[in-house]
Amino acid sequence: MTVSNSTPPTGADLRAALERDGFVVIKAILDPPTLASLRDVSAHATALGRAGSWPHVRVHLMNPALPGSPAFTRLYFSDAVLGPVKHLLRCTDDDLVMELFNMLVRPERDFELRWHRDDIPRRQPRRGARQARRTGLARAVQLGLRNAGPYETGLEGELRVRLEPGDIVFYDNNILHRGAYDSTKERMTLHGSVGHTNGGALRARNVLQHAIGAAEGMRARLVKLGQEVEGKDLGYSQQG
Repeated sequence: MTVSNSTPPTGADLRAALERDGFVVIKAILDPPTLASLRDVSAHATALGRAGSWPHVRVHLMNPALPGSPAFTRLYFSDAVLGPVKHLLRCTDDDLVMELFNMLVRPERDFELRWHRDDIPRRQPRRGARQARRTGLARAVQLGLRNAGPYETGLEGELRVRLEPGDIVFYDNNILHRGAYDSTKERMTLHGSVGHTNGGALRARNVLQHAIGAAEGMRARLVKLGQEVEGKDLGYSQQG
């Protein structure tokens, strides 16, 4: 389903689209200045990664050491992103868990991803599907009804998603999906996920396999800092 941001969809609209298609596209969530700013910082981050000047290449976009990280952080926590997430998950801010935020870029050579579901093992579809259903966070699990090549295209019922600059797509990462990367076309796609506190071990595995567990120490230190100054009037850095 594709909807216009000029007439914001209701939560029921978004959930119905996710249930039916496994994804929903919202057009033009970014105003021109924000889009231009994100393009600039994304291009710079890409250049740093290609030059070997950013050791994490295309991940850790919200790390303060990365030039432009404030722009990425503002986007991740913006109402344009988290508003639809809360509608889709039927939750509030207190239920959300920060997960991944990285960037998909033009590769040095063409390659394709096989048909897959992100957190359902390819050789254990029934058990994985049942586990995903029990969490209530994977609504559109599909079990195979025919054999197809791992990279085959043009399958019956196949849907292709096209995004223009500034568009956003929310999708269930356990639907059957694939992608192709073209080394001749420049690409800067910001790619992230937001979790729910009820996700438990299933979401933890899905996220922490991407090696972001080191952030736990930073998070703990931030919480400790907050506890140390709890109840104190800290004022503001700028007075106006």
